[in-house]
Amino acid sequence: MSLRSKALGVVLGAGAAGVTLALAFGVGCGGRAVQGSTVTLPTVEAQALRAPTEFASIGDKKERSRALFLEASRVMLHPRCVNCHPAGDSPTQGDAFQLHDPPVARGPGDQGVPGLECTSCHQEKNAELARVPGAPKWHLAPRVMAWQGRTPQSLCEQLKDPARNGGKSLAEIIEHSAHDELVGWGWKPGADRVPAPGTQAEFGALVAAWVKDGAECPREESRP
Repeated sequence: MSLRSKALGVVLGAGAAGVTLALAFGVGCGGRAVQGSTVTLPTVEAQALRAPTEFASIGDKKERSRALFLEASRVMLHPRCVNCHPAGDSPTQGDAFQLHDPPVARGPGDQGVPGLECTSCHQEKNAELARVPGAPKWHLAPRVMAWQGRTPQSLCEQLKDPARNGGKSLAEIIEHSAHDELVGWGWKPGADRVPAPGTQAEFGALVAAWVKDGAECPREESRP
């Protein structure tokens, strides 16, 4: 798969094939892209993440920031993360986003309903024999922080908005991404669940590099 950035969008993927980034830094008359260049990025497997240093060959800072966010969004839009950021009142599970079984509801404070709180079943670590996932402070993300159905652009804009990101600054988002234990569960989900790509440290480094380069958001046509 390829990573391709045009005047209107970016496509970022992972696979065994080589990865090429085609940049166009403007649009001329009739929508014609001008001042283009091509950058080749290293190959990466589906369960790996590219390091921030691998984007250094992208000379345009804004384009580099957009490409860094696309790479990070491969984690944020992975089922291990999206299942706990549902758009509705129930979490989802599995890689196909099935509704939680048994049925549960968001409840007050996104902790479940009285008598069936999230922590009634989900403890501070995975229960391997029962296949029940667990991590400290297990709970749903607030509805305003829903990630299901987001494009990379809308996810990026949401992540930068304190009204929709839990009241966090960009610096706090970096810290949360790199060190929060519940976030870290995505890389150690237990049972037969596929973990998020890369590692939490690598994900945190990508988020930090994205912020350092201006926290630019991908264009609407972009996708991981």
